[in-house]
Amino acid sequence: MGSTVRALRGATTVDIDTPEQIQERVIALLAALIERNDLNHDDLISVLFTATSDIHAAFPAAAARVFGLGDVPLLCAQELDITGGTSMCVRVLLHLNTERGREELHHVYLEGAKGLRDDLPE
Repeated sequence: MGSTVRALRGATTVDIDTPEQIQERVIALLAALIERNDLNHDDLISVLFTATSDIHAAFPAAAARVFGLGDVPLLCAQELDITGGTSMCVRVLLHLNTERGREELHHVYLEGAKGLRDDLPE
């Protein structure tokens, strides 16, 4: 099988809306996605972040640049404001080139976002 484009999902939450905590939690999320999936920097195509409307202190993409992804296309958007949704939440959709099948990829949900996708295997 040749290389194909796949996507990884993940999310985390912050306890307080500060640039420091947003950076800390986003970097932890990206590190876990990359480590858990044994990714190389050159595998990455782009990263889309969303943040809930209660996050104002920093762009999640700024944390990705600190993490070393400044040469990867990054985009931030606001998550839909759904009644009962997880608050203070940053979600990520990471596009990559890989030879692995979908079933071999591991999505990562940290902190208060752990319950968002309880249908995924660990």
